[in-house]
Amino acid sequence: MVRCGSRRAAEHDRIHCLLHMSALLDNIVWHTLCGPHAAHAAGSGDARRYLPGFVPFVGFADPAHPALPALASHVEPGELLYCDGWAGAAPPGWTIVSESVLCKMTWDGGIPAANNVPDAAVLDARHAAAALALAALTQPGPFSLKSIALGEYLGVFEGSQLVAMAGARVCAGGFREISGVCTHPGFRGRGLARSLVVMLLRRQTQRGEIPFLRVMRDNGDVSRFYRRLGFRDYRESVARSFSRDA
Repeated sequence: MVRCGSRRAAEHDRIHCLLHMSALLDNIVWHTLCGPHAAHAAGSGDARRYLPGFVPFVGFADPAHPALPALASHVEPGELLYCDGWAGAAPPGWTIVSESVLCKMTWDGGIPAANNVPDAAVLDARHAAAALALAALTQPGPFSLKSIALGEYLGVFEGSQLVAMAGARVCAGGFREISGVCTHPGFRGRGLARSLVVMLLRRQTQRGEIPFLRVMRDNGDVSRFYRRLGFRDYRESVARSFSRDA
């Protein structure tokens, strides 16, 4: 027999766990920059950013009230940065360049069946220029020369040319982002990127991690692709690019 008090305690623990996970995922960049990627971060107080050369993401302890003064000395005038969760007006000295709605999605499909790409390669610093060139061509989202140093990236080559890739980047508290998913236009229709994503999902779920990703709301085709794959909508937030004035 399960005692009523035990059930209440178990439910309390479950709710506490869910709230903790929600707090992590709602502000995942901040928790990543303060935790697993702290060595790649700069900042002070309640503001952190990736070092130049990495992805230009910024995290704040309180995204609704970003500590921009604490960030100022770590940002060059005119440098474009990205954040999500900040919806207020820009203070003097800062400019909001663009604004959109970001959708976070979490994996809800268990451990995927094996779907390996026979010639998939693990990308490292030797492939950084090729990865950046593919990202510049296909625009999967913010990507920089050192992006593949932030997590596990897989790619498919045709000769010496990188033609598809997918990776795992932002991570904290058991959450692991799927990012940088793209295929060269001349090699689409073969399911290469999908297979690479499934390989990453399988590796992450086998480690007990929770895969998630972020897509723009107006990119409906991409959202539908990931829903069919097994992701579910989690939450929307404001996404901005911004810069410090000269």
